[in-house]
Amino acid sequence: MSVQEVLQAALVEALAGLEVTAVFDAPPVRAARPYALVEEAWLTDWGTKDMAGREGRFAITLFDAGERPARLRALAGEVEDRIAAMPRGIGQGWAIASLVLLRSRISRDGDSRWQSVSEFRVRMLRSEL
Repeated sequence: MSVQEVLQAALVEALAGLEVTAVFDAPPVRAARPYALVEEAWLTDWGTKDMAGREGRFAITLFDAGERPARLRALAGEVEDRIAAMPRGIGQGWAIASLVLLRSRISRDGDSRWQSVSEFRVRMLRSEL
């Protein structure tokens, strides 16, 4: 399993139980709002002499409908809390060394439709080469 797959699975698992219709790991063809999308991470090398490592950026996007984004604000805060509370060991020998919220924003996505994007930076190390 690639580090991309390991990270994606850990992020989806961290969002399990979020009060949305579904958490997707790829853009859905059709979905009822509110739903969450775990965007694909951009990963670069962040290794050391004796450990493989990756630094990446990923985003969690929430989609909702309504006249005001009140529910979306609460969901966005919960997403940020759940990602921050993720276990540091994410599988296949990979562990999170640091995880930081970089930015978040709520914006209108058409008439009575809203989206929230929370972008994170993650640094991971693998103890086995």
